[in-house]
Amino acid sequence: MNIAVVGTGYVGLVTGVSLSEIGHTVTCIDLDRQKVDKMKQGFSPIYEPGLEELMTKNIAAGRLFFTSQHSEGFKEADAIYIAVGTPERFDGTADLTYIKAAANDIAEHITKQVVVVTKSTVPVGTNDVIQNILSAGTDVECEVVSNPEFLREGSAVHDTFHGDRIVVGSSSEKAAKLMDDIYAPFNIPIFHTNVKSAEMIKYASNAFLATKISFINEIANLCDSLGANVEDVAAGMGQDDRIGSKFLNAGIGYGGSCFPKDTSALVQIASNVDHEFNLLRAVIDVNAHQQALPVHKIKEHFGGSVRGKKIALLGLAFKPNTDDMREAASIVVSQELILSGAEVVGYDPIATENAKKVLPEIMEYADSPEEATEGADAVIILTEWDEIKQLDLGLFTEKMLEPVVFDGRNCFDLKDASKHNIVYYSVGRPSVGKVAEKV
Repeated sequence: MNIAVVGTGYVGLVTGVSLSEIGHTVTCIDLDRQKVDKMKQGFSPIYEPGLEELMTKNIAAGRLFFTSQHSEGFKEADAIYIAVGTPERFDGTADLTYIKAAANDIAEHITKQVVVVTKSTVPVGTNDVIQNILSAGTDVECEVVSNPEFLREGSAVHDTFHGDRIVVGSSSEKAAKLMDDIYAPFNIPIFHTNVKSAEMIKYASNAFLATKISFINEIANLCDSLGANVEDVAAGMGQDDRIGSKFLNAGIGYGGSCFPKDTSALVQIASNVDHEFNLLRAVIDVNAHQQALPVHKIKEHFGGSVRGKKIALLGLAFKPNTDDMREAASIVVSQELILSGAEVVGYDPIATENAKKVLPEIMEYADSPEEATEGADAVIILTEWDEIKQLDLGLFTEKMLEPVVFDGRNCFDLKDASKHNIVYYSVGRPSVGKVAEKV
């Protein structure tokens, strides 16, 4: 089947490449000609494990193409995927500028019957807006289908081929059948519903996962006060089939391109119909507080002030296996530390260049954990990269005079930490070391 994909960000590029991998002929469209030229050579504009290998393979096989011309991309398309960004506005609503532009481009350039598939995360009712734009702009028959994505950055290729379900919202059996045919090679269950329900499933899913994260973080903070261990609590909870163990890892909150934007958008969607989504507002507030937790802990250790202290941040991306800095905890932590008079140096195996675009200009950067921790008064672990989780804790005693470590991702075992002469704080677990002897 011939498929066009508008937009080559995380969702669009992974979708397009994966569809070519299962045998479809796919043309990905992006207005940035330099970006298109690089993709034609097999270079991915995003860091996503396994993606470039699939790009190179399917370009060579003659199934994957890239262009900046809509007319070229749409010419033979049986389905056109919209996978453009829907950035968050200041009021929390989704900006649909790129969605509407894509719809207008489709209306202008299509010449044959087509199904338009919305992959972008959009507020409930947006696909009706797209349908209206198409109906007003072209006489060519086309139907809009909602097909939200459920990909995790850093695992997006894996998730595409091993998903729990594919959600398709359509208004006709013909469009539903086309989607079945497109996705059949994945051999993943397809859940069919109407368009608005599919739109809501995306927001509801992300909001629920964000709620689990904020809930376990609140439990972790309570464990800190009561002397319990949140890992044991989460393990005990997770054995209940009604709860499950996923997304019960305490830490310093969620970030990235989905959870922060989608929770805010759902609050606004609810507000638009006079519904106060108080639970989700609390989830957002808890997450904001949690991202600042490392600064509070480190200040408390040093008697209330970090002025003149050298603080090393290990991990800057919002999660491992990505270079995405959107809503990363390192943004809040670095800003607060620098405003408090600390000297801050950061290390990340992949995200440093993107970090430089959003973190304070005064930030310094290291090329290794060893360089970052050299002479530091405290270390804060912000991203659970495998490289960081596999560090020998002896590094901190070797590089730091009086090692103080705040582990925002609970990367290390408490028994292992106790074998080293360090003060070790984590989230919702007992502290290790001579915590009472604060500087």
